[in-house]
Amino acid sequence: MYTVYLWYMAATVSTRELRDSLADVIDQASRDEVTIVTRRGREVAAVVPIAALAALREYEESQVAAMIDASLAGGGANVPMGDVIAETLARTE
Repeated sequence: MYTVYLWYMAATVSTRELRDSLADVIDQASRDEVTIVTRRGREVAAVVPIAALAALREYEESQVAAMIDASLAGGGANVPMGDVIAETLARTE
């Protein structure tokens, strides 16, 4: 999968390095490169291509829609939308 490859090949910069090279990191994202940002050696953020963010949003929306469809098809008790969203966001898959 292409997205997995993107994350595997990601460059890493510290927050200090990011301050000094933000324009370069943004240029890398425009070339479909991912940059992981670290603070004190821990990964805390990522600068990703906008297409990767769009794909993530689309995936999340499809998962919520699938949960809603499954709930409606089951004919059981209605599940509040807040519960559906909370469960979806809590998943670590």
